[in-house]
Amino acid sequence: MKHFISLKDFTAKEINDLLEFASEFKRFPLKNPSLLEGRTLAMLFTKPSNRTRVSFEVGAKELGAHTLFLGPQEVQMGKRETVEDISRVLSRYVHGIVFRTFDHEDIVRFAKVSSVPVINGLSDLLHPCQILADLLTIKEHKGKIKDTKIVYLGDGNNVLNSWIYASNLLSLDFVYSTPKAYQPPSFILEEAQTLEGAKEANIRYEEDPLKAVLDADIVYTDVWISMGEKGKNESREDIFLPYQINESLLKKANPQALVMHCLPANRGMEVDEFVLDGPQSIIFDQAENRLHAQKAILQKLFEINKK
Repeated sequence: MKHFISLKDFTAKEINDLLEFASEFKRFPLKNPSLLEGRTLAMLFTKPSNRTRVSFEVGAKELGAHTLFLGPQEVQMGKRETVEDISRVLSRYVHGIVFRTFDHEDIVRFAKVSSVPVINGLSDLLHPCQILADLLTIKEHKGKIKDTKIVYLGDGNNVLNSWIYASNLLSLDFVYSTPKAYQPPSFILEEAQTLEGAKEANIRYEEDPLKAVLDADIVYTDVWISMGEKGKNESREDIFLPYQINESLLKKANPQALVMHCLPANRGMEVDEFVLDGPQSIIFDQAENRLHAQKAILQKLFEINKK
């Protein structure tokens, strides 16, 4: 059973194929409205969502599938039933499952016993669906992904972890700039080094954000305080303030540099409003591309895992 849990589980060719599928869906949104006809996709969310839920529900329906949303109160993951038992039962009812949750290990356990494809809609460790949409957006605006200097600023979170996998897999030019105490886990960096494109990749850490963005083509950020952490980590604002994307910082980048943020954004914190709504922002193109990327993931997984 092939799942979509982490980008490290795929080859560079498979990721590039997904990007081609996504581009095709964007050009012709209703080209294959019956591709998944008669299929049911369960949306198992123990963590709230806007873009992930809507893009998968709309995408699945445009491909002909029915969607079934299961929130935290319906499932009560690990309370009423074990993760494995929920997976085994749902696998008997539906043809695929999008699982969005806090603990990444729950997704791993869930997928291990599932008899239908499982898609990681987000965990605290990884966010592979977001990165696929990001790659599509960069390719659209820059014409290429390789030889494009991509700089990530801010927290060493699930988005950065997935970017590190993608950059090593696809041999990208990628710089990440975080406070020293907020770097990605060492095992992520070690695993990424084993991916097929790692030897040709140019991945590096630069603590100083002003040095990191020199000649950057893409300047990327995410929230400093993740969902579920608010109220506990307000001190982070002072720590991360130098990593804010603002006009002054952007002047250090390539004059044609583009700004990305996976949303939701705290305006005036990790990115100022002028930049977010300005001419260099492609943030809302990036959000739209979640729909096209999700459709590509669904098509490929159902194609591989015919049931």
